[in-house]
Amino acid sequence: MTVEQWGIRVPLGEGEPVRQALIREGALDPVLKPQRDGNALLLPVLEWREGAMRCAFESMPDRLTLPRHELVGGIAIMQDCDPAGAAQILGSRPSLHTVLYTTSEVSGEYRTRDYTVLAGMPTTRTKVTEHGHRFIVDLAGAYFSARLSTERHRILQQMGENELVLDMFAGVGPFALSLAARAALVVASDINPLAIELMIENCVQNRTKNVLPILADVRNLIGILPWKFDRIVMNLPLAGTEFLPEAFRLCRPGGTIHFYALVSAEGEHMPRLRELGAEHITERMVRSYSPGQWHAVYDIEVKSGWRSSQA
Repeated sequence: MTVEQWGIRVPLGEGEPVRQALIREGALDPVLKPQRDGNALLLPVLEWREGAMRCAFESMPDRLTLPRHELVGGIAIMQDCDPAGAAQILGSRPSLHTVLYTTSEVSGEYRTRDYTVLAGMPTTRTKVTEHGHRFIVDLAGAYFSARLSTERHRILQQMGENELVLDMFAGVGPFALSLAARAALVVASDINPLAIELMIENCVQNRTKNVLPILADVRNLIGILPWKFDRIVMNLPLAGTEFLPEAFRLCRPGGTIHFYALVSAEGEHMPRLRELGAEHITERMVRSYSPGQWHAVYDIEVKSGWRSSQA
């Protein structure tokens, strides 16, 4: 049976690493077969992402059709309260230990959400492997998104050596630890004590010594930190706009800010970013979020002659 689905095209030599990364994100469509296309491989994904196109795929023979879910380490997250489906998912992969049902949206100062355990061990804690790093996460206690794995790798590839980096909403540290590979120092701030505790644990187990975790409200960073940063990551899609002035004050002239936001229209934040002191702005869609809304990233170059007093 042929099915039309979103697919991404990757060179054959990169097919298996990309396939494994998509599996870790819960983004690979498990009921469709990857297709060879000349010197490339077409991989079926569950939703639109950058570079995706509609492709024809063959269904996997005799493959059990599982309820839709997202994988985060050894945890599967369902959008529907389906205990029978949860039992099927739990039995489909030896690596899974828990199946959760999401009972709330991300909310609150700590960016957490609520879950119900549908199958397996009664825990929201798991280990995630991503681009050679291992992260301990607690989905109910601290923010983590496996879907930004590709973004972390993209920003790392853009970096020069020995940059001074600020991760303003660091969570358990996935951006901070990923970017530490090229940075002189990554300052990783979060207001959630559990996130900082897990970040410290993740630094230790990854043997990363150039990440500085800070428990703080980002509004206070300008009075705490003595540095201006070459690169700033702002991953707070629901409320990041209110902290943009702080980011511009903390970024050196000519530096770069990666600002993540939920948008309903192309260019939605462009006027505000130019008003604050952006010289060059690139807007990209990271993924769809809900009907009529998507998760976007603005890569912002701060004006060379810009002064922090302007923000």
